[in-house]
Amino acid sequence: MKHLNRILIIFIFIAFAKPGLWSQQPEISFGKAVPLKDVTPGTSSKSIPLKWINVNTAEDTWSKRKNILVCTGHPIGVMRSEKQYENFILHIEWKHMEAGGNSGVFVWSDAKPDEKSRLPNGVEVQMLELDWVRLNTKDGIEPPIAYVHGELFGVGGVTTTPDNPRGTRSKSVENRCKGKGEWNYYDVVCVDGVIKLSVNGKFVNGISHSTRRKGFLCLESEGGEIHFRNIRITELPPGTTSEE
Repeated sequence: MKHLNRILIIFIFIAFAKPGLWSQQPEISFGKAVPLKDVTPGTSSKSIPLKWINVNTAEDTWSKRKNILVCTGHPIGVMRSEKQYENFILHIEWKHMEAGGNSGVFVWSDAKPDEKSRLPNGVEVQMLELDWVRLNTKDGIEPPIAYVHGELFGVGGVTTTPDNPRGTRSKSVENRCKGKGEWNYYDVVCVDGVIKLSVNGKFVNGISHSTRRKGFLCLESEGGEIHFRNIRITELPPGTTSEE
């Protein structure tokens, strides 16, 4: 009877476990890190596979289809990088599969989700599908289209100085994103509290004076299916941030 009760307790625990417990599942290997010395002329390129850890989403939220990383968008939450990064260049390609899809990538994050929002702190690099503004019209007024083209903003108490202010956020100066089913690519340069964002081949946004300058990268699941590919991190020399 004791043995049966023990099995029953384990079954109940699994059945009602919070999504965050899926962080115990195996890491997902996707993308690569390239040391700076291996991208300079005259050297052979060596890359290290990137590993991602599910923080608070479901077991099937993230999956690989050959060279594509698929996120279902459900539940809301994140998957984080295995290690923390300070100064680096991130190249990431993405496309939404649903009209008005919402996602993004957090840089310099502690990867500890807020209980209410289910999202961590850090600086978010916004990824919204073009129809988001139409689908979120309030009182006949659409949000600014610049919002979907890589807005940058601090989250969870992290503050920044925006290059192109829209309140506390920084908006892109040119609209360059493509819509549902089309690939976009971001190049994100992060150095000593400064971030510069290139959207589809042109720098259009930035922030400075981030109060957080080292942390995990977090890929966001926020309600709509999104695909990622060709994720690459080039680590740059460290700055003034301590190991702590």
